[in-house]
Amino acid sequence: MARRHDPERRQRIIDAAIRVVGRKGIAGLSHRSVAAEADVPLGSTTYHFATLEELMVAALRQTNEGFARVLAERLPEDGHGDLATQLAGVLGEWLGGERTGVELEYELYLAALRRPALRPVAAEWTERAAEGLARRTDAVTARALLALMDGICLQVLLTGGSYDEGYARAVLARVIP
Repeated sequence: MARRHDPERRQRIIDAAIRVVGRKGIAGLSHRSVAAEADVPLGSTTYHFATLEELMVAALRQTNEGFARVLAERLPEDGHGDLATQLAGVLGEWLGGERTGVELEYELYLAALRRPALRPVAAEWTERAAEGLARRTDAVTARALLALMDGICLQVLLTGGSYDEGYARAVLARVIP
């Protein structure tokens, strides 16, 4: 029997894993659930990702790219504009729409606490984001801003509250020298 050429299969599996975690959480992620979601044979998921950790690494990398893209688009390269206002706007954009993607990103990010294979990916994201912010401020302040932004996001997500851009702008401004 001829094998069907499917160059997009790996990406469809990653996308399916993200959808599964978005609906069922990390606990609902299995090769079987992802294969069903991606409409591929079970063997395809294990061919591309021998372990669930490998699949979670790929999913975390992809979800991290979403926030990194928003951050890069909203922070001008020329360094103009008020950084606190710009970062508060980034958070507003990130938290203002459908929160499933944000929840998913944090669920995968926090899964690194129990799954060491995810830690390098979480660290990669932190480093990239800190480097981007360090173009606008010093390295220590960049890391403090990231920690504060994570805290604000987690508070909003965990309390189910609404995002207060004015509050975010005010506390971010206190950190920026």
